[in-house]
Amino acid sequence: MTEPDLNSAQRLSWRFPNVFWCANGAELCERAAYYGMFITLYRYLNVDVGFTDVQTGIITGGFAGGIYFFPTFMGIMADKIGFKQALILAFALLTSGYGLLGAFQLKATAVLSLVLIMFGGAIIKPVISGTVAKCSDSAHRARAMSIFYMIVNIGSFSGKGLAGYLNEAMGLQYINFYAAGMSFLALILVSAFYRNIDTEGVGKTIKEALRGLMTVLGNFRFLCLIFIIAGFWLIQGQLYGAMPTYVERILGSGYKPEWLANINPFVVVLFVVPITHLIRHFKPASAIAVGLMIIPFTALMIACAPILQKYTGQSIDIGSMSVHPIILAIVIGIALQGLAECFLSPKWLEFASKQAPKDEVGLYLGYSHLTTFVAWLVGFVAAGFLLNTFCPDPRKFEDPADRHQWRQAIDQNYQFTLSPDSREFLGDGGTLSPAILGEFEDHGLTIPPDAVLAETKPRNGWKRDPERRWNIEKQIVTIMQIGDKDDDLKAYVAREDETGDSTGAGAIDLSRELVGEFDAGETVSEEVAAVLLQAGVELPEGAILREQYTKEERPEPVWMIVVKHFAIEESKLETDADAEKADRDRALRDVLVSSIAERVDARAPVLPSQFDRAHYVWYAFAGVGFSAFCAMLVFIVVTNAVDKRRATEEAAGG
Repeated sequence: MTEPDLNSAQRLSWRFPNVFWCANGAELCERAAYYGMFITLYRYLNVDVGFTDVQTGIITGGFAGGIYFFPTFMGIMADKIGFKQALILAFALLTSGYGLLGAFQLKATAVLSLVLIMFGGAIIKPVISGTVAKCSDSAHRARAMSIFYMIVNIGSFSGKGLAGYLNEAMGLQYINFYAAGMSFLALILVSAFYRNIDTEGVGKTIKEALRGLMTVLGNFRFLCLIFIIAGFWLIQGQLYGAMPTYVERILGSGYKPEWLANINPFVVVLFVVPITHLIRHFKPASAIAVGLMIIPFTALMIACAPILQKYTGQSIDIGSMSVHPIILAIVIGIALQGLAECFLSPKWLEFASKQAPKDEVGLYLGYSHLTTFVAWLVGFVAAGFLLNTFCPDPRKFEDPADRHQWRQAIDQNYQFTLSPDSREFLGDGGTLSPAILGEFEDHGLTIPPDAVLAETKPRNGWKRDPERRWNIEKQIVTIMQIGDKDDDLKAYVAREDETGDSTGAGAIDLSRELVGEFDAGETVSEEVAAVLLQAGVELPEGAILREQYTKEERPEPVWMIVVKHFAIEESKLETDADAEKADRDRALRDVLVSSIAERVDARAPVLPSQFDRAHYVWYAFAGVGFSAFCAMLVFIVVTNAVDKRRATEEAAGG
């Protein structure tokens, strides 16, 4: 393809062929799906599927490494069958892989799913970037690539951000369904709008690719550089490896590690241009050394967080907000990662090209991604072993007392775990049994008069063996719709005497327009609360809305406004597959009691002794970073000496 001569700046534009925008739209969907899934993958395989930490590290490392190892070979296949056919195949693999991963929490199907996703992702990498390159001439290539990288970062940022919400609201497996939906959207986009572009003359054979790989690996200097730079990306990869799991085990849920990981791309977008300008006169080796010097401190910062916590307690005030010292350390560490990347990334390819023979620069640059392959493979495997040793899965603790202590430390609303005997009296709700009341009394907790047990929507209710949930709550308002008249919506308010006993109900006429406000979930809307307040009924804090009967039970709807005092929730200690293997109908589980009010402890609860050395995970990664930095300094000194000697010998020989 002959590129037009565009030497005049005024002739440059931001206009590209439709296929360029189609490819970038598909890339946006793919990146949002991938990063949303990837940031939660370790926890999903570990908690929902049931792999051990070590097994999860090995599987995740193989998957993540393969994503970066196979694109060269998948690109060869794409050249042969055509880019459009390759993209259709890729997004079909991704859709089925993500869907299968979410639908079945089985070890065999999880591995199969990741294989499908790995090959689908490996096809997309060279095809999308190849499309961007083929749709732009040399004058517009920088603009085309800037759009492409912006799309990648938008996808990464939005995918991880949405994953945090989905995890908190619905559960980890639903993130995979979201990823499948995004991949299917990309499949439709590519099938309808993508048009094949000319790839004639760019194809290679598998044999040629393997020969090139052997050539690159045979260059000792380049091989050393791959392993040195891998030390940088190994620590960077813990945004997806150790960090999310570490946060949830040490601090509990609610801290959204998915959002914390987004600090990295935010810092890169903010500082990469000014830092690139600042180091424009740096030698590539010097800029890379700066990045390698910074990166170990990102892990060291997190490792030192427990020391900071001893002096600051559970929170540090920053202006009008407070933050846990471990979260503050993680935020600073991730921000430092972004700064380190700004120094290393712009100069890495330039430096890598200088290690190659003059006639093989393109070949070496094509295999520069081997650094990420090594980093992801080694980093995730290491994360699995380190977490298993220093920060183990608390749900696997055999002693219930250790699980109780862990939950006390990470959740101020958690009260106690029901005994196995009391679980039998939970049922579908209704009047509280003496056994349940007795356990609450034993723990110094008082249940208000007239409070009942109400079962709520279970977690993963579509499963054969869901995790059931109940509330202990007291009804304060009943709202009934009778007939079809406009003025037949009434609220009946329970009245209490001085002893707290119900003495009857007063009726309040409500506007029919409020019916739409009763479908908003558990929270009582401001409109309903305002109408009741005008009628003299002030709702207590924590009041929630619930439908009392289904349409089958009663034609006209009846709603309740209740005050929730305690929540009871089952928490599985094993997967459904493990329960079936042990010939049990239901998975082993704890039944947790939480209050709407936080506990008031005389002293802050501490984690079980199994977590005393949890921060050693980050000391280990910091050691890898310092080793990579020292290795880079040695590499620079040795290669400079070798190059100088060669130059002297060539000058003498000439």
